[in-house]
Amino acid sequence: MTIKLDIVTAERVVFSDDVDMVVAPGQDGEMGILPHHAPLMTTLNAGQLIVRKDSEESVMAVGGGFMEVLPDRIIVLADTAERAEEIDIARAEEAKRRAQETISRTASQAELAAAEAALRTAIARIGAAEKRRRRKKV
Repeated sequence: MTIKLDIVTAERVVFSDDVDMVVAPGQDGEMGILPHHAPLMTTLNAGQLIVRKDSEESVMAVGGGFMEVLPDRIIVLADTAERAEEIDIARAEEAKRRAQETISRTASQAELAAAEAALRTAIARIGAAEKRRRRKKV
């Protein structure tokens, strides 16, 4: 039994397929969604979104957004979303360093909030890419 998953950003469709399970970084923690899950609408935090299909697991980094779960479909409207294999770890590490630097020297609340969001997204990207790299070595 599967459920249709669509992950989209303003720029593109990142993923669209039938899957067995989705684990998403919800506002109150990780949420596992299986076929025939009760309908819900929730915000997503920056983090790793895990997709399970057959015996395979794919990891994506999302930078927040919304998720709607219907009985036969999951729709993720992400601020940003990248498949682990698309992530340039060096670029993500640099973004993390810049965000940490901004946080350490910022004075305005708006700048601090933006830097903290960038830091969470960079950490999610690094984690997704490293998880994929570890799996490939096994």
